[in-house]
Amino acid sequence: MTGASDGGTVRLAVVDDDPMVRAALRMMLGGDSGLRVVAEAADGEEALRVVPASDADVVLMDIRMPVRDGLSATEELLAADPGLKVIVLTTFDTDDMVLRALRIGAAGFLLKDTPPARLVEAIRTVAAGQPMLSPSVTAQLIAAVTRADSDAGGQDRARSARAALDVLTERERDVADAVARGLSNADIAAELYMGVPTVKTHVGRLFTKLGVENRVQVAILVHDAQAQ
Repeated sequence: MTGASDGGTVRLAVVDDDPMVRAALRMMLGGDSGLRVVAEAADGEEALRVVPASDADVVLMDIRMPVRDGLSATEELLAADPGLKVIVLTTFDTDDMVLRALRIGAAGFLLKDTPPARLVEAIRTVAAGQPMLSPSVTAQLIAAVTRADSDAGGQDRARSARAALDVLTERERDVADAVARGLSNADIAAELYMGVPTVKTHVGRLFTKLGVENRVQVAILVHDAQAQ
């Protein structure tokens, strides 16, 4: 699965154990002609059944659910279909499980009280292949990584991340640092004095060299490398 289907319509699956949340999201998103809710699930286990059958482009996934949590469901869904885009829904933007979800390949996260217009914009951005990683999100990631890296496992991740970044050229490292700060391709192009197509080429090389799937994982790797 590589993007929106039905002539540009983004197919959505909504996974949340609260039926009121699912209903609210369905009503909120159903009014946009470019979005269509094609599946719903009340827990991660049900999501593993209904999402693949729905041919959804983007999944809005709650983290804390009974039967199977959203984190393990996200991991299984992405293992089966790496092209699927998963946006984690959470109540707290400092939730450590959000960071874990991003590490396994989620395309970003949104708070459940995100305004409708911004939610629609985020879904379209993710469907187009650009994970939601705003500067404010980056700040939360840095805070979460700093907390997590106080243990031995965090130190191991820091060493591994530094070794991975060592294979980058100086220019690629500049681009990686900019991605980690939440800059868009256009912003990076302006800051580093290069064309947007050149930035896209560099970002693609980052994915290959670092063995990651998206910009969020690049940012996490950079933040891991900066941990003390």
